[in-house]
Amino acid sequence: MSFLPTDEQRAFARSLDAMLSASDTPAVVRAWAGGDPGPGRVLWGRLAGAGVFALAVPEAYDGVGPLPVELAHAFVELGRHAVPGPVVETVAAAALLGELARLGEPGPAKRLLPGLASGEWTATLAIAGTESERHPVPYALDADRADAVLVVRGEELWRAPGHGPVEVSADPARRLARPAPGGERLAEGPAVAVAAGHARRLATLATAAQSLGVGRALLDRTVAYARQRTQFGTPIGAFQAVKHRLADTLLALEFAGPLVFGAAVTSAEGDVAAEGDVAAAKVAAGEAGYAAARTALQIHGAVGYTEELDLSLWLRKARPLRDAWGDPAACRAAVLGACS
Repeated sequence: MSFLPTDEQRAFARSLDAMLSASDTPAVVRAWAGGDPGPGRVLWGRLAGAGVFALAVPEAYDGVGPLPVELAHAFVELGRHAVPGPVVETVAAAALLGELARLGEPGPAKRLLPGLASGEWTATLAIAGTESERHPVPYALDADRADAVLVVRGEELWRAPGHGPVEVSADPARRLARPAPGGERLAEGPAVAVAAGHARRLATLATAAQSLGVGRALLDRTVAYARQRTQFGTPIGAFQAVKHRLADTLLALEFAGPLVFGAAVTSAEGDVAAEGDVAAAKVAAGEAGYAAARTALQIHGAVGYTEELDLSLWLRKARPLRDAWGDPAACRAAVLGACS
């Protein structure tokens, strides 16, 4: 088993980085949070053209996947550039539909997967049981802007007819709503529950990779600020307390990276240990990204609170991503369960 990326994977990540660097993603995030999805949909088309969504779609349905390792590399870059929208949920929906087709239920895949791969469709996904038992159906991310709102309830897959009131999370670019009940039942039976578990694992892996990317972006920006901000005539990055805080943040991110890509490798190989590996990666990457946010806020001082500073776009993502698709407590429990 090798965790080292291939030349092709490195080139893919570099190409995404270059494309997103040229796309002014801070402006896209602000527009998305402010109620204008237009720039986000344009960026979505570019991501689809680069093959990001096709990585989760089987070849039989116009995709190139499933390729969890390449998806992990892609989502690190999406996190580094703070890309908004239901990107994780779309690849999770694609994984669910692809797995359903593999298990003998190809109908929904034929209808939806080609559009998801090409970027013509956006999707969001809610799987009952991912939140507290008080809420039988969890929130769906950006349900008001998704072309397909998919809901798994036990052994049934539904396409919801709409959604409830939209709520804003700690990150204004993450718009949450509960799917409306009813709609069209796309599939039912034990295969739905199996496919939902597969989709949840891929969503957890993609969110871990996204958290890793957010953490890396926060650390890069904080290091740059520590080099230019002076106090008593000296860059604050020269102070031991600042150095130690930055070093601790770097170590946490460097520790999380191999766990994320290791989990992607075991997922790609269909290893029975994949579930525990993905949960461990999510804990490490989520906590590291959140720690990077706290470090960034402390070192930037009061300026870190301002919405005008682009840093705030990453700061506000770290905590929601830490808890999305499995909070630390749930993921630690999954690791222990996989070890027992």
